[in-house]
Amino acid sequence: MNVGGEALANRLPPGRGIGSRIRGWIRLLLVLIAAGLAAVFVVAFRLNPYKDGRVWLEETHRQMGFPPCTFKAVTGLPCPSCGMTSSFTLLAHGDPVNSLRANFVGTFLAIALLLIGPWFLACAVRGRWLLVRNVERALVLGVLALVLLLFARWGVVLLTQAI
Repeated sequence: MNVGGEALANRLPPGRGIGSRIRGWIRLLLVLIAAGLAAVFVVAFRLNPYKDGRVWLEETHRQMGFPPCTFKAVTGLPCPSCGMTSSFTLLAHGDPVNSLRANFVGTFLAIALLLIGPWFLACAVRGRWLLVRNVERALVLGVLALVLLLFARWGVVLLTQAI
């Protein structure tokens, strides 16, 4: 009799905590998301973060045919996500220092996604949530932390430009 395991199972909502079974369609979705994350890093690796002998800390997304940042074009100020593509690309090329310089939130996000992809695959293969007591709560806290960091960094960037 596993009293500790039963007590934990009784405290967690069904299907949401450590060891909870994952439905088949969610397992498939986890695999597809992990494949999508892998594709993001393949693209990041294929982009060139060093053009004309200098490091691109912004505008790397233009190599994929996207237009310049509309926010920056209109206001003359960088948007909260300016430097994210450059950050991912620099990290994919093994340049963490310049990745942090481009947008440190992008560096943290890239590292988190490098960990989340294999975790999604492991959960899908095992058919159970691993290491997390409440998946929804972990996702909400992760997104909230990302948004707060993104806007805090943006505030610092705007303040340093004003000085």
